[in-house]
Amino acid sequence: MTFSAVIVAAGSGTRAGPGQAKQWRSLGGKPVLRWSVESFLAAGAAEIVVVTTEDGALVLPEVLKGLRGWKGARGGATRALSVQAGLGALSDRPADEPVLVHDAARPFLTRTTVDSLLSALVGKDGAFPALAVADTLKRAAPGGAVVTTSRDHLWRAQTPQAFGRATLVSAYEAWDGDTEPTDDAQVVEAAGGSVTIAPGDPLLMKLTYPEDFAMAERLAGAARITRIGQGFDAHRWGPGGSVWLCGVEIAHDETLIGHSDADAGLHALTDALLGAIGEGDIGDHFPPTDPQWKGAASDKFLIHAAELVRAKGGSIINVDVTLICERPKIKPHRAAMRERLAEILSLPIDRVSVKATTTEQMGFTGRGEGLAAQAVVAVETPA
Repeated sequence: MTFSAVIVAAGSGTRAGPGQAKQWRSLGGKPVLRWSVESFLAAGAAEIVVVTTEDGALVLPEVLKGLRGWKGARGGATRALSVQAGLGALSDRPADEPVLVHDAARPFLTRTTVDSLLSALVGKDGAFPALAVADTLKRAAPGGAVVTTSRDHLWRAQTPQAFGRATLVSAYEAWDGDTEPTDDAQVVEAAGGSVTIAPGDPLLMKLTYPEDFAMAERLAGAARITRIGQGFDAHRWGPGGSVWLCGVEIAHDETLIGHSDADAGLHALTDALLGAIGEGDIGDHFPPTDPQWKGAASDKFLIHAAELVRAKGGSIINVDVTLICERPKIKPHRAAMRERLAEILSLPIDRVSVKATTTEQMGFTGRGEGLAAQAVVAVETPA
């Protein structure tokens, strides 16, 4: 089921303490807002609108660098106005397509929650994740008296909240503008819509106070998983005057034969990235039967694989390439190869490794018939 998302990130977040607004603060090594955008991308959002302030719009491209499928919108003076601005910024998509409205201050969104919401929305006007109230509730009456309140049938509502797009738009048009709704479900309820509860997630906490960030830092690791991918490629030697390896051209008395530039190092690395995210292999994306890839520079393939990782809300942790050949000598070019790979993948140099080995003159590489490469990568994605 296709869906779009609106992320509200226009608040000042003053209760979270002095300094940056909470949506821009670092959590687990990246801005709070980026967590939600990556999660929606990983869950398959067709479009994401991030609603922010005038100042926020200036830093948004850097905060979401490398991610696609999102656009920015200017927020209003209240959350309700910001949500309406986000809805208005969505492309002309089907009126009944689900839209999920989410607060940027809830960073630990998972695909499980998104899928659960979309399922719960079927046949309803709205759905929201919620947790049953477990603690005993007390009300402090005037004069200091404390009264115990029943917690039966009480739920803690979370975001994102899911609605048919046209349903939410019309509900906001009918809302009494003199009062501020506490969430979007209340707006649809007031318009007579049918709203249901989906399972909430205890990790989907809202960052409100300074102590919340301390807890969130401890949870940040639990909200991401590490995936490992491996790739292998080999090409035969043929007539030529240079060879491309790991994005670097090396003068040589032969060249590697292939449909593209036959850069075995980049091919193995591309396959490793594709494997880590379950996206097939290089031949699925760049078929050797397609003439447009004849003689193509293989960095295009690697860039494509890296973009697919980021589109799933993932990030590349590190890459390790091993070149297997008797010649040319790799060591004189290894530093240049690492630098080129780091440049292509936007990684620090210490997260890129290039090694070389021989097969002691055994096998096709030992006989000088060809060159092989293998690669291993670690990729972090939303759980």
